[in-house]
Amino acid sequence: MFTGIVEELGLVERAGARLKIQCRKVIEGSQEGSSIAVNGVCLTAVDLDRGSFSADLAPETLRRSNLGHLQVGSKVNLERPLALSDRLSGHLVQGHVDGVGELAALSALGDDNWWMEVRIPAELDRYLVFKGSIAMDGISLTIAELRGDILAVTVIPHTYRNTTLGTRKPGDLLNIECDMLAKHVEKLLGRVEVKPGLTIEKLKEMGF
Repeated sequence: MFTGIVEELGLVERAGARLKIQCRKVIEGSQEGSSIAVNGVCLTAVDLDRGSFSADLAPETLRRSNLGHLQVGSKVNLERPLALSDRLSGHLVQGHVDGVGELAALSALGDDNWWMEVRIPAELDRYLVFKGSIAMDGISLTIAELRGDILAVTVIPHTYRNTTLGTRKPGDLLNIECDMLAKHVEKLLGRVEVKPGLTIEKLKEMGF
C-alpha cells in the first residue's frame, strides 16, 4: 500500500522486461523482495545495491502501464510502501494500475502552478468524481475538472519540481489508478437487489 507521495526520482539504467533503476533514498530500509512503486506500479525489488535495484515486469504490467515505454535515461517516480505508523499525506494507493491516460495539455497558471489535462479511457470514467482522488504515475492528485473524456488537475510547484511531471509533454502516457473505494462501492451496489417502486395497483392491494 502506498500514498501517492513521491519520495525520489529514479533514473532508468536498463529498460525492458527486466528493469534496472538508479536511486538512493528508496533503497534505505528495503531488501530483496521489498515492494517499490515505480510510476505508480507496485514492483518487487531484486538485486539491490547501494545505488540501484532491479525488477521484473510481468506481461500484464507491460500491457496496462507505461513501463514498457521507458528508455535508458528515463526518469521515474519512486515510493516505498506505507508503514502503519506513517501519516497518510496523499490517499490510499495500491500500485495496481487500471490503465493509461494520454497527456493532452500542461499549461502554466502562474507562480509555477500548472493545469494538466489528461485524456482518460472511457472504462475508467465511472470511477471519477469532481474533487475525488486519483493517482497518475504514482502521484496523488485531486480531480479539478471532468469534461467528456478529459480529466484536469492542478499541479502545485512542489509536485511539478519533484516528480516526472516537469518533464512531461503532450502525447505522453500516464499510469492511472482510480480510487479503490469507488471500485468497491461499484461491486457492492451491483449486488444490491432493487425492489420495484410503489404503484397505484400496489397501494390498492395494501388497502389504500
